[in-house]
Amino acid sequence: MTEQTTEQTVTEEVTSEATTADQVEALQSQIQALESEVKEAKEVAARANAESYNAQRRMEQETDKAKKFALQKFAKELLDVVDNLERAIDASQKAGADDATLEGLQLTQKSLLTVLEKNGVTAVGNIGDAFNPEIHEAVGIFPDAEKDIIGQVLQKGYTLNERTLRPAMVLVGA
Repeated sequence: MTEQTTEQTVTEEVTSEATTADQVEALQSQIQALESEVKEAKEVAARANAESYNAQRRMEQETDKAKKFALQKFAKELLDVVDNLERAIDASQKAGADDATLEGLQLTQKSLLTVLEKNGVTAVGNIGDAFNPEIHEAVGIFPDAEKDIIGQVLQKGYTLNERTLRPAMVLVGA
C-alpha cells in the first residue's frame, strides 16, 4: 500500500505542479495584458496633456494677436487725418499763414503721431531708404536716385506692430 500511496502522492504532486505552472502562466499573461493597458492609458493621458497644452498655447497666441492688431481698422482710418494735417501744414506754409496757425497745426500733427507711435503705428518710406516691396509701393521711376533707392515719397506708408497698414507710394531709382 505504501507504493500505491507514494505513486498517488507523486501523481498528485505532478498534477499539482502542472496546475501551478498553468496558474503561473495565466497570471503572467494577465500581468502582461494589464501592463500593456497601463502603457496605453499613459500614452493616451500624455497625448491628452500635450493637446491641452498646445490648445492653450494657440489660444494665448491668438489672444496676443487680437490685442496687437485690434487697433488696425481704427489706426488705418486715422491715417487720413494725418494726411490732411500734412496737407494743411503744406498749404499754410505756401500761403504764408501766421506763425500761430502753422505752429498749432504742427503741434496737432506731432501729438497725433505720438499717440499713434505709442500704439505701435510707425511711418515708413523715407527718401534714401532701400525699396522694400512689403512696405513700399513703387508707382514710378525717379531718374536721379540710385537703383532700388527711394527718390521721392508721394504718400507716407505706415505699419502697425510691423504689419503693413498702408504701403508708402514712392518713386524709385532704376
